[in-house]
Amino acid sequence: MDYPISLIAVPRAVRLVSTARLRDPILYLLLDDPSLADLSRDALVKLAADLAEIEGGTSARLQAQSLFTNVFPGGRPHANFVNAAFAYWRPRERNRFNDDSLGAWYAAFETQTSLSEVIFHIGRELERVQDWNAVIEWSEMWASFAGSYVDLRTVVPRPDCLHLDSETGYAAGNMLARKTRDAGHNGIIYPSVRNQGGTCLVALWPHAVQSVAQGAIIRTAWRGSRVPVIEAL
Repeated sequence: MDYPISLIAVPRAVRLVSTARLRDPILYLLLDDPSLADLSRDALVKLAADLAEIEGGTSARLQAQSLFTNVFPGGRPHANFVNAAFAYWRPRERNRFNDDSLGAWYAAFETQTSLSEVIFHIGRELERVQDWNAVIEWSEMWASFAGSYVDLRTVVPRPDCLHLDSETGYAAGNMLARKTRDAGHNGIIYPSVRNQGGTCLVALWPHAVQSVAQGAIIRTAWRGSRVPVIEAL
């Protein structure tokens, strides 16, 4: 490994998750149909299981979980959010430290840094469609991390994987992530590219994301401007 390795114990780092992901699967709304009021409890349980099976046929998270049963955690609080981070990824574009073969859990030591990161990515999509009108609410998802991590915080000059240009940075970042996984390390700690002075962390294995807990709700609202209004709810 070309970079320092640190043994860390980070008690709290935050990832922002769209509150849309906090809702039950849309098919579960069928269970509230008044016509089902006379069904027995056993019949409702079976119907819920059938709906879950239907969801599983189209859910990338559930399909990936069946393929990676040795690394996807289950039976822990908010395990579905961890699984989703590794199961859903961009089909046509890389992220900084993952490609289209497996996702990753990106977090930051500070909420402001997480905000800067998501605002950059949403802003890039709004620029593509040339429509600066959108409202997205986010939930803080705090987690703890421990173990060996590639540590880029003191590397000078800044490595290519942290280049401001996504094409350059993401290609180098994906190469580093593969080397990090192959070496058995849990992830990478690095200075934020989008928030000067902030610190980011990416966990490359689901089991590295521990003690997940939901925090505050934050709204980002673009109302015709490239700069969103940020509101705490």
